[in-house]
Amino acid sequence: MHRRSRGVNIGLLLLLSQIFQVGINNVPPVTLATLALNIWFFLNPLKPLLSSCLSVEKCYQQKDWQRLLLSPIHHADDWHLYFNMASMLWKGIHLERRLGSRWFAYIIVTFSLLTGVVYLFLEFALAEFLNEPDFKRNCAIGFSGKADTFLKVACLKTVREVQLFLFYNFACWFQFSFSPRTSFAGHLAGILVGLMYTHGPLKKIMESCTGMENRALVKLRTELAGAGPLMAPKRRLKAPVLNLMLS
Repeated sequence: MHRRSRGVNIGLLLLLSQIFQVGINNVPPVTLATLALNIWFFLNPLKPLLSSCLSVEKCYQQKDWQRLLLSPIHHADDWHLYFNMASMLWKGIHLERRLGSRWFAYIIVTFSLLTGVVYLFLEFALAEFLNEPDFKRNCAIGFSGKADTFLKVACLKTVREVQLFLFYNFACWFQFSFSPRTSFAGHLAGILVGLMYTHGPLKKIMESCTGMENRALVKLRTELAGAGPLMAPKRRLKAPVLNLMLS
């Protein structure tokens, strides 16, 4: 993994242009803060990339657990930053408005950490199953595998949509697998975490841990409460029998 060049960051300029084209006032606060945070650490990284990327060897064996926090907010170069944040911009606008800012922020933090843990598990399992220690040295960095991919899954509602999404992404991964810089396990970890949220127990666990609830569910309950308590209709035994007899 190489340090990004210090020349003109065309990808960063395109990202800023896209943000201003959408309009800063049109970007919800958590999405805007996520974009700003990633741009800031791209320009002012806390550590070199090789000291921020996530791997089994560095994180698990050498106990450098801070990489779980550093990896999602660092990017290899300006184009890496652009593609991840341009995707985040669109998904964040739609998802944050649908889920609410507090829940959306909770999702980003939780899934970023959890996707990193799943990534470590996948790389460790591959290394042990295939007897290839090099998998433990694979070092992943960037927002895409940590949070962006599971946001795509969070947009899906039906099993058919999930199947089409997985087919499309596996086709892309097959093509990108010839590039040594693409982290298949990182994106797969994001997919698995997203499925755990949409079709598994993760969402309920998150709700029970904090007491926070999805804004859509809260809105539904508020509307039901405003309509008053639901009363069972009075049973009228004779009328239905009479109608049946007259029909």
